[in-house]
This record gives sequence, C-alpha cells and structure tokens, in this order.
Amino acid sequence: MRDYELVLIISPEVADEEVTTIVEKVSQFIAEKGGAVAGVDYWGRRKLAYPIRQFLEGSYVLTQFRIEPQHAAELEASLKISDDIIRHLLVRVGD
Repeated sequence: MRDYELVLIISPEVADEEVTTIVEKVSQFIAEKGGAVAGVDYWGRRKLAYPIRQFLEGSYVLTQFRIEPQHAAELEASLKISDDIIRHLLVRVGD
C-alpha cells in the first residue's frame, strides 16, 4: 500500500452540505478497495486562479489516504467522469 494525497475542487453549483456527501463517497470507495483514509481537510470555497468550465470558484477538499496503486488508478478514472468534481490532483506521497 502507498500513501496518497488527493485535492478535489468541487463545482460551486454543489451545495455545501452535498460537498460532505461527495467526500464520503470518495472515502467509501477507498475503504471498499481495502484502503484507509488518514484525514480529510475541508479548505472551503475559494476563488480559482483561472476559470475552469466557466466557474470562477470552487470548494476545495484535501484527502490523505493509503491504497494499492491499481486502485488509485481506478479512483482517478472515476473522478474524471464525475460532473460535480471540476478538477482533481492525486499525488503519491513518500518513496
């Protein structure tokens, strides 16, 4: 298992209460694949550096977790097709 950090930018059209639901779905995916979530940090709604899909702001969330590399690829594929997540960054931490 490897350590990862995932930063999500969630669409401003998503209500703040639903942001928690989206993060819980990501955490549930990680748990179902045998991973473990170490922490979730809600950064809140922030202005974007440049427009993404004509949005000027988004809700930022940082998630730290451990998972097998092949499941990390599955997670990233599912994030790409999500309409609520306008941008994500998955980074392997450590060695």
